[in-house]
Amino acid sequence: MTDEQNDQDRVESRAHLLPEEAAVGSDDPEAQAEAILTESDLREDRNVAPDTFLEHRTSDQTVTPNEPPD
Repeated sequence: MTDEQNDQDRVESRAHLLPEEAAVGSDDPEAQAEAILTESDLREDRNVAPDTFLEHRTSDQTVTPNEPPD
C-alpha cells in the first residue's frame, strides 16, 4: 500500500462523522477529516526520548463503540 493510498484510507475512515459532529453537520466531511488528521500528525512528536514508549492505537482499540459506523 502506498503512502498516498494509506492517507486516503485514513481520510475516508475519519470522514464518517462522530455523533457530536453529525449533530451539527458538516459541509465537507472529507475535507474536515483531512484537516483533523493533518493537525493530529503535526502534534505527534516523533522525537521523543529514547526510553519513551510511544503507543500507536486506533480509536476502536481504546473505546467501545456505542453504535455501528455509518
